Formats: sequence, C-alpha cells, structure tokens
Amino acid sequence: MNRRHFTVAAGTALLAPGLARPETPGSALVALRTGGCALLMRHATTEPGIGDPPGYRLDACSSQRNLSPAGREQARRAGAWLAQQGVVFDAVFSSRWCRCVDTASLMFPGQPVEVLEALNSFFDDGSARERQTAALRSWLGTLEGSRRVALVTHQVNILALTGDNLSMGGAVVAQPDRRGGVRSVGRIDLGG
Repeated sequence: MNRRHFTVAAGTALLAPGLARPETPGSALVALRTGGCALLMRHATTEPGIGDPPGYRLDACSSQRNLSPAGREQARRAGAWLAQQGVVFDAVFSSRWCRCVDTASLMFPGQPVEVLEALNSFFDDGSARERQTAALRSWLGTLEGSRRVALVTHQVNILALTGDNLSMGGAVVAQPDRRGGVRSVGRIDLGG
C-alpha cells in the first residue's frame, strides 16, 4: 500500500469510527468468555418462507413457520460448539415464536428458556420497532458484571438493535455501552 492510500485509509478510520468494524474475529468469543454481554442470535434455519403464514397464532406452533430438520441440527451444533469453547450462559431468553424457543431449547438442553417480550418479532407490525428496540436496549443495560445471556430472536430485531443483518442461525455479541446504547462487539460463527 502506498503512502497516499494508507493516509486516506487511516483518515477514514479516524473520522468515521462508526462505519468501521475494527474487531478481530476472535473478539466476540473473548467477550463471551469474559461476560457482561449477550449472544444475540437469529433463530436457526426454518422451513422455506418469509414471515409466518396468514392467520398464525403464537399459541399454536403448527400455525407458524418452524425450524427445518437442518435448522434443528444447526441449533444442536451451535450449542455444542459454544460448550466446547467453554462458554456457559447464566440465562437463556427467547422470543415467543416457536422457532426461537426451539432454537434456544435445542442449543441449551436442560437449561430453562425464558420468554422476553422485547425479543418478539415486529415483522408484521413495524410500528412496534422503536418501542421494542428501546425496551431491549434498556433491558441489556441492566446486565451486571460478568453476566452472560443468550438471546434468540429475529432478523428485524437484531438489525434494529445492532445494525447486523444476520442469516438464520447467525449470531452477534452485543454489549451495553456507558451511554445507554448497545454496541456490536462482533459476529460469531457458531461452528456450523
């Protein structure tokens, strides 16, 4: 790289820190091991489709778009990989949607999965975006010390909170900042 290109690149990084992601791939895993953060995961792979079928009900899994067999295996592998990395969560939270609860249950067998309303999808109701994102940001701000939580939610929620557009089964480590916001420490490949 010549001096001119280096100067432009360095100047851009200094002037626009919000646009750059200087994290190294391992920084998200280090943050998870340290704590004081959340694993924010999009549910595992589902049957084909976008959103849920017309007339779906949250109290009837059969009316929703659910995990595919590959997604169920993806969730199991992700949980096994986290365990192999020595990452243990103090608590696991999920959206009410069955695909999220199932992802969390398959990833962390034997660990209670608690529904957190702020993780519910607002795909069908964009007017809830700001309210729910603010509620989740506020909730994350209550994480104490080295506490580690796993949150299983939807693409729209993660995008609104961190700006990360994740594929199904994708994850990002999120950490509350001192200004009442949430920063994305980095994406994490869950081994699969």
